[in-house]
Amino acid sequence: MIEYADVVCGLAWGDEAKGKITSQLAASGEYDYVCRWAGGNNAGHTVYVDGQKYKTHLIPSGIFYGIKSVIGPGCVVNVKSFFEEIEYLNKHGFNTSLVKISPRAHVVTEEHITRDRKNQYQKLGTTAKGIGPCYSDKSKRTGIRVEDFDDFKSYIWDEKLSGRVLCEGAQGFWLDLDYGNYPFVTSSTTLPYAACSLGFAPQKIRRVYGAAKIYDTRSGLDPEFPETLLDDPELTKIGMLGQEYGVTTGRRRKVNWLNLSKLVQSVNISGCTDVIISKVDILKELNYFKIYYNKELIEFENLNQIKTYVLSTIKRNCELVERVIFSSSPKKI
Repeated sequence: MIEYADVVCGLAWGDEAKGKITSQLAASGEYDYVCRWAGGNNAGHTVYVDGQKYKTHLIPSGIFYGIKSVIGPGCVVNVKSFFEEIEYLNKHGFNTSLVKISPRAHVVTEEHITRDRKNQYQKLGTTAKGIGPCYSDKSKRTGIRVEDFDDFKSYIWDEKLSGRVLCEGAQGFWLDLDYGNYPFVTSSTTLPYAACSLGFAPQKIRRVYGAAKIYDTRSGLDPEFPETLLDDPELTKIGMLGQEYGVTTGRRRKVNWLNLSKLVQSVNISGCTDVIISKVDILKELNYFKIYYNKELIEFENLNQIKTYVLSTIKRNCELVERVIFSSSPKKI
């Protein structure tokens, strides 16, 4: 029986340090499972373990702490990418027998990748990993499930959860298929309620940890993030110092000032109890302190001012939030 489930979700356009948060929570020893509920190897998480940097794209971060790590039924799995990650983790001494895949997850084929590159990569700025076409075939009920693919036999999950579960989100709120700037979105549900697809009731969700940054970034195409942002000298410096390049694609991310109005909205709809805002050290080092709120660009004199304003705005408008944490380290909250 499941005691409770905690959920880590992104509150922006991905790349909000969900991996760091999941890693620190998993390291606490509190959880029996760490699970992914959506997406495929189009996501990328960076974690630090004992000072060493590791990157994964599909396998949940619980693997770094000896915790059962489940790829859920709402995920899509590229065979080659999955086994490359298994080899990478084995090479670094992690116990990959703890990795399990839902038999209901779908398989990304080479044909999906070809379709993606031909039809969606240029038009929508996808990662060209075949994710969209795979989900499309799932919706059309013509896809291939993991249970039908012999390569995964030793990794098939028995679809049972127990104890304390940590759910690791992929992408972010504004890339959600329903809530994002359609069609410039991902192909799955990124909001925390979708974590219940792992096989537990919504009432089991105890805490929702929402991840954001003190500035906004976006990979891929989106009219809300025009190419002109790449020419702004201050935003360019933020991107360079913050190393804003995609973990999966290596693409330079577009940077903009934090849209606090959208953050309040994503916090409320996600039902966050805890909000972790990372990379405040980047603004401090550059001495840039600006945000958008109610479509107005507001400038502050120092870091304390901007933190106080963000904190008070969230507390005033987000009734479920119990804690807002500002983080200055890529390694820990």
